[in-house]
Order: sequence, then structure tokens, then C-alpha cells
Amino acid sequence: MDDGATGREAQAVRPIGSGTGRLEALAPGQAIPFAGDRVAYVSPDLAAAFRPGDRLVVVQDTGDLLHIPAMEQAAADAAVGRAAAAFARMGETPDAAITAFFEAFARRLEDEAVWSAIAAANAADVERARGRGRSTTRLAATDAMRRDMIAGLRAWRDAEPPRGRVIETVRHAGWSVEQLVAPLGVVGFVFEGRPNVFADATGVIRAGNTVVFRIGSDALGTARAIVAQALDPALAEAGLPEGAAVLVDSAAHAAGWAMFADSRLSLAVARGSGAAVAQLGAIARQAGTPVSLHGTGGAWIVADATADPDRFHAAVFHSLDRKVCNTLNTCCIARDAADALLPVFLEALERAGERRRGVKLHVAEADWARLPERWRTARATVVRAEGPVEEPLAEPLSDADLGREWEWEETPEVTLKVVDDVAHAVALFNTFSPRFAAALISADAAAHDRFYATIDAPFVGDGFTRWVDGQYALNRPELGLSNWENGRLFARGGVLAGDGVFTVRSRVRQADPHLDRGGAPTPPRAR
Repeated sequence: MDDGATGREAQAVRPIGSGTGRLEALAPGQAIPFAGDRVAYVSPDLAAAFRPGDRLVVVQDTGDLLHIPAMEQAAADAAVGRAAAAFARMGETPDAAITAFFEAFARRLEDEAVWSAIAAANAADVERARGRGRSTTRLAATDAMRRDMIAGLRAWRDAEPPRGRVIETVRHAGWSVEQLVAPLGVVGFVFEGRPNVFADATGVIRAGNTVVFRIGSDALGTARAIVAQALDPALAEAGLPEGAAVLVDSAAHAAGWAMFADSRLSLAVARGSGAAVAQLGAIARQAGTPVSLHGTGGAWIVADATADPDRFHAAVFHSLDRKVCNTLNTCCIARDAADALLPVFLEALERAGERRRGVKLHVAEADWARLPERWRTARATVVRAEGPVEEPLAEPLSDADLGREWEWEETPEVTLKVVDDVAHAVALFNTFSPRFAAALISADAAAHDRFYATIDAPFVGDGFTRWVDGQYALNRPELGLSNWENGRLFARGGVLAGDGVFTVRSRVRQADPHLDRGGAPTPPRAR
């Protein structure tokens, strides 16, 4: 670095106190320390874009230099501030008002005039996303999505209010201690372009929390319409504090970075692509905020030598109806059953493709020769987000890529691996997968017990994988599904739902006023 750059670095920091300063400019090539003993360098584009009042977030895990313009910082600050102010008032807000909010929100979504406005905004979002070659399978606000949102809101309406629930009472002579469920605080939520997540995210209000969220740019128009047409009117009608649910109205990723860097959050929840979610989680952890991340998915099915072919066929077919995190991604077949079950798997895959638009198969390199010649030589039209493309029907891949999640649009895409036995499949899952969801197809009860005991997944089954969903399986709309890619979570299951966002407070009730840890009697009171 030349002396000129060094001089610019010196001018970039304005002193604000002993040993500190405020960053006002960046120079190309400027060294930024991270992770204690590593250095990242400022790019020319970043240096040119940075202005006084902007912020630079240095991701300590990776050295990523994230530029947050002052405008995006202000938007996030204001939204989190409103949610924090609302939380300060939630303690005096009765549970009946929270119940009324969920009903009012659901009722407005049922209103045809309200939904027409939301649908129009959504149609414009979908059109823009298609023009950018973006996936729209989860973006479109369909009638089914509308029904699910309404059902989810009414599930929270009818849920038992958790605030103040006594978890435990410890009794002593002359006094007792109660452990009670209490609201956690402000929940920050960044999620991908799925409008229905609005209903899921507001579930945290059931426990007395408040929520501030940012939605992906693809769905921002839909989000604005939901807020204006349904969410804000429902909050006002129920009498909840203003700011109990706040949208960060920005299409910029930087607004999400700013929000997750805010230490006023009590929990940071992120849903979306694996890399973006991991980055957001790192930002929140640096701010001291606990995180719940829902990024990489893809379920595995393992079939052993005792697997019933019909059950195996059904599990594969019904796990490929659409692409979400719990869709079948990798299938392992035990070597002793490969000759019998491989044709069953291929037929089920083709049947799944018939109700979508074709199929795409990836096969472990060592098993490539097991495929029928037609699969090894044919080409297929694969419908991706950017449109239909012609590709080989099947392609080989290395074992290191067994856990790669296929983000297909309309064409089911799956990986196949022939394994020595179930233990081999479990070892591959624990090594290469995001450790999310797994199913074993077997007639051997003992094999199922071993599978459950050894596979490192929060979601384990014996059939189709699409059951992994909070609302479908547990009758509770989910904020997200956690994998164990980054380790098991402390005292929390894989499904994060609104009533699971709480802390525990202790309250003492003292019947004997003369309690003293040292045994001293109460001195007489002066009269």
C-alpha cells in the first residue's frame, strides 16, 4: 500500500474519544482486521460507495466486508426501535387483545376486497421476479397459501396463551419460588420471498413478544400490501401497541444486515438460502443475539434390504410433489437390494416427474454403471428459474456432493447413492448432509431403532419426508425448521413456533416475613 493510501486511511477516522474514532471513509486496499489474526482488504467499489454516516460490518467468521448505507441503517433502526417500544407496553396488553389480533388479521385476509389488493401486488411481484429469472414457486400468493395463512392465524387465536404459565413451583418452609413463562423480547425475522411467512412470524406475538421483519425483494410489494391491508388494521383494531409487528420497508440486503446487527433484538431468525442465512447468523452472533437459522435443507431416504417395494415407491413419489426444504434430495439404497429397488426408485421418480415437468437425476460416480443405458444417454428438458434448458437426464457426481441441495423449480431433481448398508448411509448423512431430515424404509423394527439412535437429524421418519412441517405435523405454524448442520440447539426442538419463543422468570412468594439466611431473628421495630 502506498503512502497516499495510508494518508487517506488516517483521514478516514474522526476521533470521538480516547482510543476510538468514527469511520467516515474507506480507501482501496485498506486493511481491515478480522478473526483476531486475519486481514480483509477494501475493494475499490466499496471505497467509492462508502460515505460519512454509513456503517461497515466485518463478518468475523469470513472477513466479508458489508456496507450499510446510512439510509438503510436508519430504516432498520427505526423499525427495531418501534418494536422495542411496543414490547415495553406488551406487559400491560391483555391476552384477550392478542387473541383478537389474530382473529382480526385472519378475517381481513378472508375479505375479498382486501385479498384482491394483496393478489394484485403479488401478481406484480411475480411478474418482476420472472423477468429477473428468479424462482416464483414459493412467491405466488395462491388460494392454498391464503387458506394456510388464515388457518395458521386462527391456530394462534385458539392457542393457550403461554404468558404467566407456571412451569415449576419449588416450596420451602415459609416461602416458595415459581418458574413462569415470560416473553423474550423483540424477534428479528429475515425471510425469503414467501408471503405466507407473515402469518408464521406474527405467531411470536402470542407469547407477548414483538416482531420486526424484512422480506426478500421479490416479495416486498406483496408484503407492503399485507401490512397496509391486513396487518396494521388488525393491530389497531385489537388495541395492540403500535409497532408490535413492523416491516423494514427496504429491498436492500443491507437493511437486513443492519437489523441483525442491532443488539436490541432478543432473537434473530433467518430463512432463505444457506449462504445468506449463515452470513446473517454470523452478524447476529457478533452482536450477542441468539440465532435460529433455517437455511440449507434437503431430506434423505434410505432403503435397506428388507424394504417393501411399494412403500419405498410411495415414499419417493410423495416426497417430490414440490420443492421445499423437506423435499427428497438424496436417496440411498442398500447394495443387497439395489437390483430390486433401483427400478422401483426410477419408476417413482418418473411418476413424480409426470405431475411436474420431467426429472433430473444425479448418481454417485461409483454407481453410474448401474443405471439403465437410457438414463445414462438420454437428454431432458429441465425447467429452471431462468426457463427450460436441455441437459443430460442423469449425471455422475462425487460423494463429497451428496449433501448438495438441488433447488429445482418445476423439474424434480434427486441424488442416488448405493450404500453397503444402513450404517454406511448414516455415516454419509452425518458427514455430507446438512443433517436435517431422514427416513428409513425397512421392515426391520430393530433397524429403525438403530437408525434413530445413530443418525444426527432432528427429523426422523419411516416414510415420505414432506411431513416435516410445523403446521402440518404439530398444528402450530412454524417460524422455521432448524437443521443440525451447525450443532444441536440448546433446549429447543427443530421446529421453531411462536409459542416456543419465551424466557423463564422466577417469582418468590414469601409467607414468613422473618426469613434470614443466617438465622438471625427480626429485631424489634422502634415504636
